[in-house]
Order: sequence, then structure tokens, then C-alpha cells
Amino acid sequence: MTPINHRRRRALRVAPTAAAAVLALGLGGCGAGSVASSSGDTLTVLVEGGGKAVLMPIAKEFEAETGTSVTFVELPYDSLYERLNTELSADQVSFDVAALDAPWLSYFSPGLLPLDDMFTDDVKGDLFPSLVQEAQVGGHFVGMPAWTNAEILYYRTDLFSDPQQRRAFKAEYGRELAPPTTWDEYREVAEFFTQDTDGDGAVDLHGTDVKGAVETEWLSLVLQAGAKNVVLDDDGRIVIDDAFHKAALDAYVAPIEDGSAPAGASQFDWATSQNLFNQGQLAMSRFWAHAYTQVPEDSPVHGHVGVTTMPAGPGGAAAFPGAWYLSVPRAAAHQEAAQEFVQFAFDHNELGLDSDLGLAATIPALEAGAAEGRENLSALTSALDEPGSAPRPATDHWQEIVDSVLIPMLQEATTQAKSGTVNTQALLDRAAKQIETIVG
Repeated sequence: MTPINHRRRRALRVAPTAAAAVLALGLGGCGAGSVASSSGDTLTVLVEGGGKAVLMPIAKEFEAETGTSVTFVELPYDSLYERLNTELSADQVSFDVAALDAPWLSYFSPGLLPLDDMFTDDVKGDLFPSLVQEAQVGGHFVGMPAWTNAEILYYRTDLFSDPQQRRAFKAEYGRELAPPTTWDEYREVAEFFTQDTDGDGAVDLHGTDVKGAVETEWLSLVLQAGAKNVVLDDDGRIVIDDAFHKAALDAYVAPIEDGSAPAGASQFDWATSQNLFNQGQLAMSRFWAHAYTQVPEDSPVHGHVGVTTMPAGPGGAAAFPGAWYLSVPRAAAHQEAAQEFVQFAFDHNELGLDSDLGLAATIPALEAGAAEGRENLSALTSALDEPGSAPRPATDHWQEIVDSVLIPMLQEATTQAKSGTVNTQALLDRAAKQIETIVG
């Protein structure tokens, strides 16, 4: 998530040699994104559209306490990346603070101000270990977590509590019907709920879905298989072809092979999955935690959704964090005020829970916010608190690896699984060779 918008997009990279020219052309008409005044009375924060909702309550409180106003420049995901790349490459920026998606930290770190002094022991203690690890690049902390996300398990409480379904499940599997806690249970429940509910001879309810067009869900399974790292280890060695990644890929495509996932998985992204679940066509789905409060009132599943952590694999439970970080560019005009805002955002992190996204980054904020109607926060906290949860590799090449290798591999795996011809080890071996050409 991959976060505000977790649909995978190719992030375009502007060559540093062209950055100054592009910057000169772009600044003339960038309005609210122009360079902040030297008075220091205003800070400019660059953010993706959904991120403004989380930061706006914090910004209002910051202005009330300090007298410094905050102007937001909202951009689509790709445009945000391009703006950051252009301006940071030129060492001339039109903003004081930027919200960065986690995979960008390593790539942009040379242009970011170290925030080491902010990461006291108390601060680290209030953050999940995976976020502390992810915020650090090259021995320096370059981003303060602003909000985080993770995939959790969504399930239909009306189906799981239905007496007829419960009797049928127990008769077939010899145990009580309950939200699955292991991979094996997940597969059984998914098979069971793949049903013809209206009696017309066609399956109109599937037990779960498989997303071929995004990578983070499969990477969560890699961690659940027992891996300490995904794709690359801490020393940059390629590990995508090991037994953990194979076990995860086998488990990932299994619902396609047994028919408990809908057809067309190779093109399924987050939006497709969310629509299927909200339309009542899935009994379960692994999805980002924020979506729990966004089920439409006219959805047939509204008021009938339960959440818990994703089922554990052989290595236990684990989740892949989807965090966004506040960073200060080295070339920012108002570095002192910018750092003050970043610290203020951490200290008042709970204010983000009042936004439409309803997320925060600190453990105390998420724990305090968990209540009736926000059960997703308890599941999110439990998921990220698992010892097996870990971030993406800290590599400048991550986006290219995702776009050029991981997504095509998953799309091919889901297509082959449908036809019964999938060879997961061969796909992983080929992926390893492709990644080797990228990372050198």
C-alpha cells in the first residue's frame, strides 16, 4: 500500500540532468506550490490527495499553537513522485515538508535532511519496529512516520454466524466455523464459501480473491512463510528464489487452483477486490485496514464485516507495513519550522484518526483509537506488532523491481494457476535473474 492509493503504478524517473530545466518551466505556474515566503509564517507541505485528510487536523492545531500556517499542495501519486524527483534532483525545492511513500525513502534520501535527533528512545518505543527500521537509510533517519497501514483479514460476519452455514461446515470439516487463523484453515473456509447461493447453477459467492496486479499481499505471505526478508536480504543478496518465497507463491495461487477465487485474478488490483467484497461476492478478503470504515451504507455487507489479523503461515503471523513518512528536504527554505512541524505531527499523531482515512502511526495513538466501529485499528496494531512483520528492502531499485519483475511474475503465476500449469519455482528462478540485471 503500498497506503493512500495502493494500486501499483509505474513511478516515472526524471533524469537529474534535465531536472533543472523541468523545474524552471514548472515553478512559474505552480500556485500554492511556489517557494514559501522567507518570513517563515507559512510552511508548504507536499502530499498525495488522501494524505491531506490525515494531516489537516494536525496542521490546524500546529497553526493555533505556533502561529505558523500550513499550506498543502495535493498531487496524484505519480505526479507527487515526479515533483519530488525533479526538485530534489535539482536541489531547489518549492516545499518545506513532504509526505513520502515508504519505497521512496531510499531513493530520495540524498536530498533529505537527517532527523536523527527526533528518534529518541521514547519515540522509537512508540513506533512499530518495522517502521523504525524503514525510516532509517544509510545510518540516518530520513522520515518520521505520519500514518501506517497493513493488510488484515476481512470476513462476512453474516455468513460466519449463519446457523445453516455453520452446520454444513462442521459436517464437512469436523470443526466449528470461525475466521481462519492458519493458511490451511483459510483455504478450507475459502473452498467452503465458494457457493451457488441463488440456486441457478452458477457460483455467485467466492470464498476469497487473489490479486495478480499488486505485490504486497504476496509479500506478506512471504513473511508468514518464515522469511526474514523479502526479495533481497539485508546485504542486498537476491533471495526471491528461496523456499520461503516458493511456499508463499504456492499458497497465494492455491485459491485459483481450487476454484475458490474468481476468474481474472491476473488483472485484479485493490479497487477490483474492494468492489467485489463490498458487492457481497466474496466471503473473505485480505485488504488494507483503512477500508473497514469505508464500506458504503448501501452495500449488502454494510454492518456485516468483521476483521482480524491475516492467517498465520508456517513462520507465524506477519504483515507488510504500508507507511507514509514526513521528510524535510535539505534545500528547504524553512528547515527549523519544518522540523518543528514534523515533531508536532508525531506528538499529536492521534489527530489523524479523526480523518476520513482514520489512520495514525504510533502505537499509543492506534491503541487509544481502537473502539467500537474502529475494530480495524486493533487488527492493524496486532498485525504490525507481530515479530515477523518487516518492511520493504531499502534499495533504490525497489519500484523498478516491483513494476518490471514482481507484478509480471504474479500475473503469469495467476494465469498459469487457472490453467493448472503453474511452476512457481521456475517463475521465481527467472525473477531472480531479472532482478540481478536490475541491481547489478
